[in-house]
Amino acid sequence: MPADLAVIGLGHLGLPLVQAAVAAGIDTVGYDTDPRPCAELRAGRTPVEGSLTASEIRRMLSGGFRPTTSAAELGRVRTAVICAPTPLGPDHTVDLTALGDAARALAARLRPHTTVLLESAVPPGTTENFLRPLLEEGSGLVAGRDFHLACSPSRLDPGNRTHTYASTPKVIGGLTSACTESAAAFYGRLTDKVVRARGPREAEMTKVLETNFRHVNIALVNEMAVACHDLGIDLWDVIRCAETKPFGFQPFRPGPGVGGHGVPVDPGCLPYSSRTPGHPLRMVSLAQEINDRMPSYVIQRCATLLNEHGKSVRGARVLLLGVTYKPDSADQEAAPAREIATRLMDMGAQIGYHDPHVLDWRVRELPVPRADSLYEAAAAADLTVLLQQHRTYDLQGLAVKAQLLLDTRGATPAGAAHRL
Repeated sequence: MPADLAVIGLGHLGLPLVQAAVAAGIDTVGYDTDPRPCAELRAGRTPVEGSLTASEIRRMLSGGFRPTTSAAELGRVRTAVICAPTPLGPDHTVDLTALGDAARALAARLRPHTTVLLESAVPPGTTENFLRPLLEEGSGLVAGRDFHLACSPSRLDPGNRTHTYASTPKVIGGLTSACTESAAAFYGRLTDKVVRARGPREAEMTKVLETNFRHVNIALVNEMAVACHDLGIDLWDVIRCAETKPFGFQPFRPGPGVGGHGVPVDPGCLPYSSRTPGHPLRMVSLAQEINDRMPSYVIQRCATLLNEHGKSVRGARVLLLGVTYKPDSADQEAAPAREIATRLMDMGAQIGYHDPHVLDWRVRELPVPRADSLYEAAAAADLTVLLQQHRTYDLQGLAVKAQLLLDTRGATPAGAAHRL
């Protein structure tokens, strides 16, 4: 049965797009090269932690959404959106393997006049120099002439109820002006505002700028946190004062590390093209280095606090609160909690955790004991470390119950705990 839209990649990018499309009355199929997401979705379950709820999945299915592992469905749609994951590889360059697999599956069935859109986070040049050749070679069609091709990087903020898919502007850069307008016509059905970039590279670089902006500013405030602790200055009071400035300042807050799906990308380090001169963004590299140091700094603070209270890390009972990368979400992508737990275990600590959104948590493939009663666990632990400030946590009450509390998010009342 033909559909208006095929979403390729049913992960943290693809599922919200499917939800928005179904809500807009667009007949949608979802394709994934991995059969597991499709099986989970057909059963009414979400395949991605921290993504849509079971009730939202059921509404999508009842609205006509069809998850499929049949690539033949890709040849029956007007619009195909590629939402393949693009994680950092071992060499710290973006891994385009899943994107290549998705492109080849689509290319073999691509029909003339189809609009192909890329939402995956990629380095600039990927749409033209990586995706386009795969689509053209596999289909025998020419992008910009036989089919439309454009990039519109995702701007999702999982769990954000204020900035929804519809209320967040979509940036679009097409291979030609006709490609851009075809993409704009599609996204205009889903979002309140469409922003036209000059081309695919400008759209791709927009995502790079937005992601690096976050990492660089978090790195700055993380360095401020370390400096302020050494100087005996309350950083959170400094931020409170600074954010009253009505211009030229945007508040960021420190933490134990930077998680999430958006990874800092140096556009001078392209794994597939020699056309771009390799001028590294030193600010981005330095920011990543600073943010990567934060788990070690948290461990250092843990050891110092325990030592000041006559205890050693070895044998200490340490309770970690909140193991996800952002508050009020089950998404653990790149969350610093796992590295912190690993290092504490290496030092001989006994680790437990509590997270209302994560019922099972493993470190080195081993289950970590989950606290059933938060207050009892905090009272029994030698050190409690707040890594994520979920709304359900009564931090004032927790500060009273815990023997020793390290707050890495600055969420507790001033003086109630040791803050990062």
